[in-house]
Amino acid sequence: MSTSGKLAGKVAVVTGSAAGIGRASCMLFAKEGASVAAVDCNTDGNATLVEEIRSFGGSVEALTADVSSAQDVEHAVHQILSKWRRIDILFNNAGIVPGKKVHTLTEEEWDRAFAINVKSMFLFSRAIVPSFLQQGGGVILNTSSTTALRVAPDRALYTATKGAILSLTKSMAIDYATDNIRVNCLCPGTTDTPSLRARLSAGGNTEEMTKKFIARQPLRRLGTAEEMAQAALYLVSDAAAFVTGSAFQIDGGMSL
Repeated sequence: MSTSGKLAGKVAVVTGSAAGIGRASCMLFAKEGASVAAVDCNTDGNATLVEEIRSFGGSVEALTADVSSAQDVEHAVHQILSKWRRIDILFNNAGIVPGKKVHTLTEEEWDRAFAINVKSMFLFSRAIVPSFLQQGGGVILNTSSTTALRVAPDRALYTATKGAILSLTKSMAIDYATDNIRVNCLCPGTTDTPSLRARLSAGGNTEEMTKKFIARQPLRRLGTAEEMAQAALYLVSDAAAFVTGSAFQIDGGMSL
């Protein structure tokens, strides 16, 4: 573990690490001295991430897991604790972005979105909180969305999962406040990630759709994964020691 940086000596678990906000956060956390456990089902993306972090001397291990599987989650946490003997930060970031209106959704789509977006946070928190309690504290950051604060069309299922994350965050924050465990959620606006680009391409007129996404945000641009990572760094670092139960908006003014 590094002895310098805002996260020096910390062990950070990041889910959804292979791309987008998760990848940018892994990079930044490692640069700030954390030992990073990068958890994703995308083994190729994780392998590239590990190579890049190690190229600048960062400490990282990739773990392949289905974040909605209790068995996979327990196995991953066991591996992390076996290697580093502690966990200080849990960044529950894995998620998918389903579209559609309620009447067009299948039961399978509904269940899958809640399993990946919400159940995964329960599973990782359940597996890691006992370590936090034993060592006297820890930090949990959950990725919600600005849609939990301001809804968007054709996002009923996605918004439902992100609203659940917001409520879960606040409940956990009050439950563990006296145990020195801080719990916050990040509420990004529309962010330029591989996931967004794929959805824009699938929609047909990419340029026109991009303009519509940009127009939703008063600052008139998309956010970047690196900007979201900077917000995540603040919330998991000691600089935010008096922050818990917050919904941290970083959305270019979209929630206004």
